[in-house]
Amino acid sequence: MSTKRNTDCRQNSEVQSTASEHDDVPGVDPGKTTFALASFKLIEIIVVLMTLGGVAFELHAVYSVQKISLADILLIFLYLEVVGMVSVFYSNKRSAFVYPIFIAITALARLIILQGKDMAPENILYEAIAILILALAAIVIIQLKRQ
Repeated sequence: MSTKRNTDCRQNSEVQSTASEHDDVPGVDPGKTTFALASFKLIEIIVVLMTLGGVAFELHAVYSVQKISLADILLIFLYLEVVGMVSVFYSNKRSAFVYPIFIAITALARLIILQGKDMAPENILYEAIAILILALAAIVIIQLKRQ
Protein backbone atom coordinates (compact mmCIF):
# COMPACT_ATOMS: atom_id res chain seq x y z
CA MET A 1 0.00 0.00 0.00
CA SER A 2 2.79 2.45 0.90
CA THR A 3 4.64 1.61 -2.34
CA LYS A 4 1.53 2.51 -4.33
CA ARG A 5 1.16 5.75 -2.33
CA ASN A 6 4.84 6.68 -2.98
CA THR A 7 4.39 5.98 -6.69
CA ASP A 8 1.25 8.11 -6.76
CA CYS A 9 3.06 10.94 -4.94
CA ARG A 10 5.96 10.80 -7.40
CA GLN A 11 3.57 10.83 -10.35
CA ASN A 12 1.64 13.77 -8.90
CA SER A 13 4.84 15.74 -8.30
CA GLU A 14 5.97 15.00 -11.88
CA VAL A 15 2.64 16.24 -13.22
CA GLN A 16 2.83 19.36 -11.07
CA SER A 17 6.42 20.12 -12.12
CA THR A 18 5.49 19.67 -15.78
CA ALA A 19 2.50 21.94 -15.42
CA SER A 20 4.51 24.57 -13.56
CA GLU A 21 7.00 24.80 -16.44
CA HIS A 22 4.29 26.39 -18.61
CA ASP A 23 2.34 28.05 -15.82
CA ASP A 24 4.48 31.15 -15.41
CA VAL A 25 1.48 33.44 -15.08
CA PRO A 26 -0.38 33.03 -11.80
CA GLY A 27 -4.12 32.79 -12.14
CA VAL A 28 -4.01 31.77 -15.81
CA ASP A 29 -5.24 28.38 -16.94
CA PRO A 30 -2.26 26.22 -18.05
CA GLY A 31 -4.26 25.13 -21.11
CA LYS A 32 -4.55 28.73 -22.25
CA THR A 33 -0.84 29.26 -21.67
CA THR A 34 0.01 26.18 -23.71
CA PHE A 35 -2.31 27.35 -26.50
CA ALA A 36 -0.73 30.80 -26.44
CA LEU A 37 2.79 29.33 -26.65
CA ALA A 38 1.79 27.04 -29.50
CA SER A 39 0.21 29.97 -31.33
CA PHE A 40 3.32 32.06 -30.78
CA LYS A 41 5.54 29.30 -32.18
CA LEU A 42 3.29 28.97 -35.22
CA ILE A 43 3.48 32.71 -35.84
CA GLU A 44 7.26 32.59 -35.53
CA ILE A 45 7.42 29.82 -38.12
CA ILE A 46 5.24 31.92 -40.43
CA VAL A 47 7.53 34.93 -39.88
CA VAL A 48 10.60 32.88 -40.78
CA LEU A 49 8.94 31.47 -43.90
CA MET A 50 7.79 34.93 -45.02
CA THR A 51 11.27 36.33 -44.35
CA LEU A 52 12.88 33.57 -46.41
CA GLY A 53 10.35 34.30 -49.15
CA GLY A 54 11.37 37.97 -49.04
CA VAL A 55 15.01 36.96 -49.32
CA ALA A 56 14.20 34.78 -52.33
CA PHE A 57 12.31 37.63 -54.04
CA GLU A 58 15.12 40.09 -53.32
CA LEU A 59 17.77 37.70 -54.63
CA HIS A 60 15.69 37.12 -57.75
CA ALA A 61 15.36 40.88 -58.25
CA VAL A 62 19.12 41.35 -57.85
CA TYR A 63 19.77 38.50 -60.28
CA SER A 64 17.32 39.95 -62.82
CA VAL A 65 18.89 43.40 -62.74
CA GLN A 66 22.44 41.99 -62.55
CA LYS A 67 23.39 44.77 -60.14
CA ILE A 68 23.81 44.80 -56.39
CA SER A 69 23.16 48.08 -54.61
CA LEU A 70 23.75 49.12 -51.03
CA ALA A 71 19.99 49.05 -50.44
CA ASP A 72 19.88 45.39 -51.50
CA ILE A 73 22.70 44.43 -49.14
CA LEU A 74 21.12 46.26 -46.20
CA LEU A 75 17.73 44.71 -46.88
CA ILE A 76 19.22 41.21 -46.97
CA PHE A 77 20.99 42.03 -43.71
CA LEU A 78 17.64 42.99 -42.13
CA TYR A 79 16.13 39.72 -43.33
CA LEU A 80 19.07 37.88 -41.80
CA GLU A 81 18.51 39.66 -38.48
CA VAL A 82 14.83 38.66 -38.41
CA VAL A 83 15.74 34.99 -38.89
CA GLY A 84 18.48 35.42 -36.29
CA MET A 85 15.97 36.91 -33.86
CA VAL A 86 13.79 33.82 -34.07
CA SER A 87 16.77 31.50 -33.64
CA VAL A 88 18.01 33.52 -30.64
CA PHE A 89 14.56 33.24 -29.09
CA TYR A 90 14.74 29.45 -29.25
CA SER A 91 18.37 29.15 -28.15
CA ASN A 92 18.64 31.85 -25.47
CA LYS A 93 15.41 33.37 -24.23
CA ARG A 94 17.31 35.81 -22.01
CA SER A 95 18.34 38.00 -24.95
CA ALA A 96 15.09 37.65 -26.90
CA PHE A 97 13.91 41.12 -25.89
CA VAL A 98 17.09 42.88 -26.96
CA TYR A 99 17.28 41.47 -30.47
CA PRO A 100 14.25 43.37 -31.87
CA ILE A 101 15.88 46.56 -30.59
CA PHE A 102 18.98 45.73 -32.62
CA ILE A 103 16.81 45.17 -35.69
CA ALA A 104 15.14 48.56 -35.16
CA ILE A 105 18.55 50.23 -34.85
CA THR A 106 19.69 48.57 -38.07
CA ALA A 107 16.49 49.59 -39.86
CA LEU A 108 16.87 53.21 -38.77
CA ALA A 109 20.53 53.21 -39.81
CA ARG A 110 19.51 51.80 -43.20
CA LEU A 111 16.97 54.59 -43.57
CA ILE A 112 19.57 57.23 -42.74
CA ILE A 113 22.10 55.72 -45.15
CA LEU A 114 19.69 55.34 -48.05
CA GLN A 115 17.77 58.61 -47.68
CA GLY A 116 20.42 60.73 -45.99
CA LYS A 117 21.16 62.90 -49.00
CA ASP A 118 17.52 63.71 -49.69
CA MET A 119 16.31 64.07 -46.10
CA ALA A 120 15.94 67.26 -44.15
CA PRO A 121 18.75 67.60 -41.60
CA GLU A 122 16.34 67.67 -38.66
CA ASN A 123 14.87 64.30 -39.74
CA ILE A 124 18.35 62.78 -39.72
CA LEU A 125 18.85 64.22 -36.25
CA TYR A 126 15.52 62.75 -35.06
CA GLU A 127 16.44 59.33 -36.41
CA ALA A 128 19.88 59.50 -34.80
CA ILE A 129 18.24 60.39 -31.47
CA ALA A 130 15.89 57.41 -31.93
CA ILE A 131 18.91 55.15 -32.47
CA LEU A 132 20.51 56.56 -29.31
CA ILE A 133 17.32 55.94 -27.29
CA LEU A 134 17.08 52.37 -28.61
CA ALA A 135 20.74 51.73 -27.81
CA LEU A 136 20.25 53.02 -24.26
CA ALA A 137 17.16 50.81 -23.89
CA ALA A 138 19.18 47.78 -25.00
CA ILE A 139 21.91 48.60 -22.48
CA VAL A 140 19.35 48.95 -19.68
CA ILE A 141 17.68 45.63 -20.58
CA ILE A 142 21.03 43.82 -20.74
CA GLN A 143 22.12 45.27 -17.39
CA LEU A 144 18.81 44.36 -15.73
CA LYS A 145 19.05 40.77 -16.98
CA ARG A 146 22.56 40.44 -15.52
CA GLN A 147 21.30 41.32 -12.05
